[in-house]
Amino acid sequence: MFATVPNPIPARMKGLNRAEICDVNFSEFVKAWNGQADVRPAAEEAVLAGSALDARGFRELLESQLISRHLDLMARVLRLQNKVFYTIGSSGHEGNAMVARLTRHTDPAFLHYRSGGFMAERFRKLPGMDPVMDSALSFAASKDDPASGGRHKVWGSKPLWVLPQTSTIASHLPKALGTAIAIEAGRRLGHALPIPDDSIAVCSFGDASANHATAQTAFNAAAWTAYQKLPAPVLFVCEDNGIGISVKTPSGWIGNRFRHMDGLDYFYADGLDLAAGYGDVQRAVEHCRTTRRPTFLHLRTNRIMGHAGTDFEIEWRSIDELCRVEAGDPLLRSAAIALESGLMSKDELLALYESIRDRCFAAAEEADRRPKLESLSEVVAPLAPYSPDKVAAEAARADYDARRVEAFGGERKLPERQPPRHLAIQINNALHDIFAKYPETLLFGEDVAQKGGVYTVTKGLQKAFGPRRVFNTLLDETMILGMAQGFANVGLLPIPEIQYLAYFHNACDQIRGEAASLQFFSNNQYANPMVVRIAGLGYQRGFGGHFHNDNSITALRDIPGLVVGCPSRGDDAATMLRTLTALARVDGRVSVFLEPIALYMAKDLYEAGDGGWLTDYPPPGEAMPLGEGRVYGEGHDDLVIFTYGNGVPMSLRAAREIERAHGWKCRVVDLRWLVPLNESYIREQAASARRILIVDEGRHSAGVGEGVITAIIEGGFGARPFKRVVGVDTYTPLAGAAFMVIPGEQDIVAAAAELAG
Repeated sequence: MFATVPNPIPARMKGLNRAEICDVNFSEFVKAWNGQADVRPAAEEAVLAGSALDARGFRELLESQLISRHLDLMARVLRLQNKVFYTIGSSGHEGNAMVARLTRHTDPAFLHYRSGGFMAERFRKLPGMDPVMDSALSFAASKDDPASGGRHKVWGSKPLWVLPQTSTIASHLPKALGTAIAIEAGRRLGHALPIPDDSIAVCSFGDASANHATAQTAFNAAAWTAYQKLPAPVLFVCEDNGIGISVKTPSGWIGNRFRHMDGLDYFYADGLDLAAGYGDVQRAVEHCRTTRRPTFLHLRTNRIMGHAGTDFEIEWRSIDELCRVEAGDPLLRSAAIALESGLMSKDELLALYESIRDRCFAAAEEADRRPKLESLSEVVAPLAPYSPDKVAAEAARADYDARRVEAFGGERKLPERQPPRHLAIQINNALHDIFAKYPETLLFGEDVAQKGGVYTVTKGLQKAFGPRRVFNTLLDETMILGMAQGFANVGLLPIPEIQYLAYFHNACDQIRGEAASLQFFSNNQYANPMVVRIAGLGYQRGFGGHFHNDNSITALRDIPGLVVGCPSRGDDAATMLRTLTALARVDGRVSVFLEPIALYMAKDLYEAGDGGWLTDYPPPGEAMPLGEGRVYGEGHDDLVIFTYGNGVPMSLRAAREIERAHGWKCRVVDLRWLVPLNESYIREQAASARRILIVDEGRHSAGVGEGVITAIIEGGFGARPFKRVVGVDTYTPLAGAAFMVIPGEQDIVAAAAELAG
């Protein structure tokens, strides 16, 4: 029945190897069917025997399956003509349309790339939407693509609450769980959710992806949440086709692994058979929605036509195996149901099949004629939106006096009425202020609640604002940042804490690949507004080693669209935090607030007891413009020192010694904003400098100093004598040895002496 036979197929379908065979198989199967059809149901509401699926529902699911299939076939043909740029298909996974039908369009969906059936079915949820044309625009990389504006082939839709994912390999699971947790948290806080209170988060992935460390993080966190009886209505949909590219999943692995996993409620459904699987999918969805528990739906699927258009399976799978796989095509089972039930005749079914083919090709040809992204400005437009006037106005807004008086415990205790304080205290005061200003703000991480963090920077926040807004998480940085994305998805303002900079690298992709990319890949329709607090950098005494003194921010500098601020003193910290929260609120941006641990408690500058590094608290209404540095010694041009973080007080102390030794008037420039570097500001400061020193406490390679040098040279000031004082390319050792690998004051003085020579 499934052998290739002569068949008058369109010329455009020639040369498609197994894709052509699968296409022919469907037509030949229908033509060869000789079973006995039941009497055609008298009403569309008639129920298919033994199934929870009615006739109308089946017809629509079948159509969604066929749309998904013909989009795959179209992509294989038109890719050869350079009209389509993506061929990872959904063939064999079309049963996921059942999940779409049984969930709502307001259930946030984070989808596997084989979700063509799901998307075609979800498009039915709202009138006037066209799954074929929208998908064709995405395949063609047209800037009219409503999902990404031509930046990637993604399954996504703002009105349908499908948040665009790229080629996700499990990285979307933490934020899906985070969104489920956020739905419940937002409801308990009285926050006006953008979706119904009983929504669930839907997250699909393949059986191979289920083994990924990031997936395991999400499963563990879901079970951890359920163990504490905290609601987390996430529907994990594992579309098990038994293979990952070319590596087979051991038979029974997914069922054995997850059927008895404590904290995940397991359901199985046959995704190859709409009649058999529909009721089981329905039970899983209803269970998740009513119990609010993490639910694992093990959906049996198949993968036909290979991993992608470039995967010639015949080179590594036997023909017998391929034929067995293709015989399990879910479209053949759907065709059999349509024929056996009398819902459709052979001619009706074939006519529907060909009409959808024509519809998909017509849409693709139209999409090819639509405009593409043609300029760099168009490409990067949604990457880092910035409305400076609105951000400045929001940062300076101070219309919450009553709430802040309550938060600080009375008028007399307001921080601006207190004596000058050190950095840790002023960050703490600024966080209290932000929580009073924005009732939707949440702060969470390891040890941040009762303890107030390792360095007590968040002390008192939970007492002032309650455990629903300030809470501890499990020890898992990936999940902390996944939850932050979830909270952002439902309109809350998360301030997650990563306990040490070295720990960020465990979870970097949640920012680099997920949070910071969402505006770009959704054409700024979705955003993950958040301020990530990270304690880091070196110079701690008595508590050392690499994992508590990581001085490299290279991984942060590499993330497109990210903003990184690094204060060196308390007043700057407060005004910088106000700007970052306003930036999140107004433009939906992701930022990192990098807190120099060694300066948390610093009080003195030049000598013990001088209090030179204590600052007053800036009252509400004062904020730091994005990119603005601070200058010490304005107008002093003999030597200009560019630095940040710990380098600022070090450079100020060194500057005194340099002035005594050489008679130079020194200017110290605290960059404050490290990503993106304000190149025009750097050049402005360099323009009048006779000599330049760059003091970078990071490592020699790929540090901030390289960016400063580049800005200076490209600005035409490279002829000025300059030197760089920078850390060594090594991990930080323990105890006193640590200070051998990072810059010190005497290194700055020595570099100035070289410039003098």
